[in-house]
Amino acid sequence: MSQPNLILALPKGRILDELAPILAGCGIEPEAAFYDEKSRLLKFATNIPGLEIIRVRSFDVATFTAFGAAHLGVAGSDVLEEFDYSEIYAPVDLKIGACRLSVAMPEAELAKEKPQRWSHVRVATKYPNLTRKYFAARGVQSESIKLSGAMEIAPALGLARRIVDLVSSGGTLKANGLVEVETIMDVSSRLIVNRTALKTMPDVMNGWIEKFRKAA
Repeated sequence: MSQPNLILALPKGRILDELAPILAGCGIEPEAAFYDEKSRLLKFATNIPGLEIIRVRSFDVATFTAFGAAHLGVAGSDVLEEFDYSEIYAPVDLKIGACRLSVAMPEAELAKEKPQRWSHVRVATKYPNLTRKYFAARGVQSESIKLSGAMEIAPALGLARRIVDLVSSGGTLKANGLVEVETIMDVSSRLIVNRTALKTMPDVMNGWIEKFRKAA
């Protein structure tokens, strides 16, 4: 009985530049259109028979993999913590995409209050679950307003005085008059595997896990 084609789900965006050497280290060469951000294609062939790549939004990588539409994927630890899918196994820290998930607010307002004394906060974020867990652990009641992007403008428009978002250099925060208040977690990208695929194709899946481990 032949093995089904394997699907590797990868995130769109800047992370692909960091991911390219790891794919090469695994012997994977996607077709040229894969690295063309203007391409409207979503599925790409590789040099390996039976292995295809899909390029989707970072949050969707985890969902495609958890529900078996993809067998393997690369997702940030922030995404994995936010969704907490039991169907996903994350065996390898690829040590790319390093950043942090932080609480931020307008610098002028921070000077007037102490975060240690917060009892209730309203937060604009695309991480409502992580935000709730973080503040609950501190004994702070939180209300999350879910946004998909442009978090940094929320305080200026009165939507929420605080945001929870990914921070790398901090340049975007600074440009919008915001400062980091607290770090919720450090983030990096992980190789993720569908647990059912790992059980039904252990040799094939473990082979790929080892390749990614060595390449990372």
